[in-house]
Amino acid sequence: MTVPVSEPKPQTGAHAVVANAIDPARRPDVLLRVRREEGHELSAWWMVGAFVVVSGAVIALMSLIPGGV
Repeated sequence: MTVPVSEPKPQTGAHAVVANAIDPARRPDVLLRVRREEGHELSAWWMVGAFVVVSGAVIALMSLIPGGV
């Protein structure tokens, strides 16, 4: 007895995952990931600047805590 095959089934579960994969940048559970066009990527200097600003803010806030040296 043969079973009619409407579409080929993947050999393993991994093939099924790849076959049903969606673009990770478009997943609904990813809030801040954005896929940009080539040439419009975020510059690394924005991350360096953000680090400097956050570090400065933390140091400034810590200087307001009494009892420091």
